[in-house]
Amino acid sequence: MSEPIRVLLVDDQPLFREGMRVIIDAQPGLEVVGAASDGAEAVELVDSLSPDVVLMDIRMPELDGVEATRRIFVPERARQRDRPVRVLVLTTFDLDDRAATAIRHGASGFILKDTTPAMLIDAIRTVHAGNAVLAPENLAALLTGRFQERAPAPAEFGLLTEKERDVFDAVARGASNAEVAKALFTSESTVKTHVGAILRKLALRDRVQIVVFAYEHDLI
Repeated sequence: MSEPIRVLLVDDQPLFREGMRVIIDAQPGLEVVGAASDGAEAVELVDSLSPDVVLMDIRMPELDGVEATRRIFVPERARQRDRPVRVLVLTTFDLDDRAATAIRHGASGFILKDTTPAMLIDAIRTVHAGNAVLAPENLAALLTGRFQERAPAPAEFGLLTEKERDVFDAVARGASNAEVAKALFTSESTVKTHVGAILRKLALRDRVQIVVFAYEHDLI
């Protein structure tokens, strides 16, 4: 039997935190391992509890969810972890500018705080699997225009094979593995292999970061 997905709750409203805890702990394969009331405490608990998924409120006093997300994914801190962590942002506004910044810092997407319990659970499982919780068109809308000075692609991008570049381009545009496989006349398992190679060569965490990388370096 696989280990449960370990979830850390971060929100400055105790009642909201407890409501999420009840919903999540009632699901098979999910476990709330801790809760924080502000961003600074969240960063400390990520280091000490090693959660798989962090549900991060975007607007909090003292240290907000954007800065907390940035600190969670700074390279020197990320290198010390023996398991990946995903951040799922909670916001009250659709296509939130702060959520866009959090995604650039490493978050895997966002959901509205008034979402249904079923959608919340599905979102947790989705980001844990390394996928985005955000429609491709919404992710494009969030990122377009937010890179005023686009950096040239690093040398590592040149290490991608021709086929990996085809897959990179498709994923950056929001295509699923099934859609990439159909477009390139190959199997989904082959696409997964190429995606894994892309993530490894570019030192990226997940598919969301492929999209961010593409916008950051003007590759889309």
